Amino acid sequence: MGTMKGAFMRGLDNMIIKDVEKPTAGKGKVVVSLEYIGICGSDVHYYHSGRVGAYEVDLSQDYMLGHEAAGTVVEVGEGVTNLKVGDKVCLEPGIVDGTCEFCKEGKYNLCPDVQFLATPPVAGCNEEFIEFPSDYCFKLPENMTTKQGALIEPLSVGFHAANQANVGVGETVVILGAGTIGMTTLLSCKAHGAGKIIVADLIPAKLELAKKMGADVVINSGEQDVMEEVKKATDGAGAEKVFETAGSDVTIKLTPFLAKRGGTVCLVGLSVKPEIPYSFAQVMDKELTITSVFRYRNIYPKAIAAVAKGAIDVLPLVTHEYDFAQINEAYKEALTNKTDALKVMLKVK
Repeated sequence: MGTMKGAFMRGLDNMIIKDVEKPTAGKGKVVVSLEYIGICGSDVHYYHSGRVGAYEVDLSQDYMLGHEAAGTVVEVGEGVTNLKVGDKVCLEPGIVDGTCEFCKEGKYNLCPDVQFLATPPVAGCNEEFIEFPSDYCFKLPENMTTKQGALIEPLSVGFHAANQANVGVGETVVILGAGTIGMTTLLSCKAHGAGKIIVADLIPAKLELAKKMGADVVINSGEQDVMEEVKKATDGAGAEKVFETAGSDVTIKLTPFLAKRGGTVCLVGLSVKPEIPYSFAQVMDKELTITSVFRYRNIYPKAIAAVAKGAIDVLPLVTHEYDFAQINEAYKEALTNKTDALKVMLKVK
């Protein structure tokens, strides 16, 4: 049994790399040599604060983060027929029981017993190799790279958001927040045929990238009145679909005022505040539909196909890339760079 390198939190704002046991492929599983791992906002919260909502890292021991990953299959376990050595794959990080009512309905993202990578106490995948169920490893087409593959996870959140809001051809969409999930929501709405996409954020560099990725109107919410600018862009009618992706109480409270009568508000960003005042007078008067997003379900094959066929270009999401040995620097970049860092990516090999 050999060893490999794994990266772990040791206390807050600190990563260490140490040798750990290299896995072998058990029944129904494969070993993937990981090549790219994205740093998610939740990873950064755990790294800096030790918790996300109700989930808390046990700081008395080392803990591994990371859940956005892709690589190449190097070993196949007994009973695996869908993959072979040499296949490029990306990982869907939530393993479910498959027997609960939600799994049976196809809403497996709501499974109460899900084992999701880098959600305490479940360890993540900031390591050189991982043993993973073959059913949760999705083969990438030949024309896709593993770098693109590592972006399928955050893209799936945006895809699910567009599905939840039922974005239709020609509709006007407002997206509040131009972080990674805001951008993947933009890309997904564009792929769904949205007619006009309006993006609001505080950071000019992110708004510039949003324009390059397909936004028709961008609003600097630090300098402009978002409500007034949306009115201007929609001839006073508001947007059919409004997405909140920042998780800010300010933008969450703004959503019903931006929606068109009979429109839909989709809450995607997770707020640190458990309770936020909200104008249900606006909701009732406009007969709005409110929907929300928890991760994603049944998205990976469609998201992979969209990227492979060129309908969605995910690579511009990556603004910074670090070698695995520089993981401390990478996490510090993701934590402190509020101006132009979008997706910080780790190159494992």
